[in-house]
Amino acid sequence: MPDPAFPPRTGVRAPVGVDTTRASIARVYDASLGGKDNFEIDRCVLTKLLEVAPGQGAVSRMNRDWLHRVVRYLAGEVGIDQFLDIGAGLPTTTNTHEVAQQQNPEARVTYVDNDPVCDIHGRALLERDEYTRFVMADLTEPNTLLNHLEVTRNLDLTRPLALILCGILHHVDDALDPAGITGQYIDALPPGSYVAITHFWDPADDSDAHDLAIELQRRFLDMGLGSGWYRTREQIAAAFGDLDLVEPGLVELDDWWPTGPRLRPRLTEERLMLGGLGYKPEPRHRRRALRGHRR
Repeated sequence: MPDPAFPPRTGVRAPVGVDTTRASIARVYDASLGGKDNFEIDRCVLTKLLEVAPGQGAVSRMNRDWLHRVVRYLAGEVGIDQFLDIGAGLPTTTNTHEVAQQQNPEARVTYVDNDPVCDIHGRALLERDEYTRFVMADLTEPNTLLNHLEVTRNLDLTRPLALILCGILHHVDDALDPAGITGQYIDALPPGSYVAITHFWDPADDSDAHDLAIELQRRFLDMGLGSGWYRTREQIAAAFGDLDLVEPGLVELDDWWPTGPRLRPRLTEERLMLGGLGYKPEPRHRRRALRGHRR
């Protein structure tokens, strides 16, 4: 039975904003990272999650560390110099632009969130950074977002860029077709672009992990947040469409180019999230033409 203190809130919800009587995705995530930009309602939701998954805070840190490794790889080794980070949430320690600009001081980053509180915090943090912007827009409206004046002013959408969807698609209802939404972004991206995704995972063939994923999903949905779906590997992989996955593919977060050896066994809740990086190559007919020309 749902906790009466947390009425069920399923489906799509309007951004919480400054309403302190409703939990916010961004603020619950901030609380799980040990941040200070959250309220009692957000900490109550986190407490409900920690009752069955005491290591859920470590999952948030793993997600953040994964993002740092991906951005460092893209801005450094690959040479990507512009990033579109959608569902950015509240600014925290070591943000996307800071990692990217460690590799390339002129790397451009545009953060996007549909929560006005995130927008206020983001703009205040970034007002002195000429290469970084924070835009209020909605992930589920790709055409509107990609044509937003502040997005197109900061990023050149005709050149390769990195689209970051870190920990956001699992808050998109099935009815909105998350894979269909990412497909629209992928179609709009120029060849040479990358798409980075992390997502809650339901490993259906592992009974203990599956049971925990189902219980965590119930608590996300019914105890104050109203979103947080654990999907199968196949459903998550569908979000990459026809992109080429960069090795090691779609894997548990700490298996994606970890920074060192594992020092302890992984908690079950730390296994319930997958991450991957997709690459958009030249269209097939274009690649065939290039190969023919070289011959």
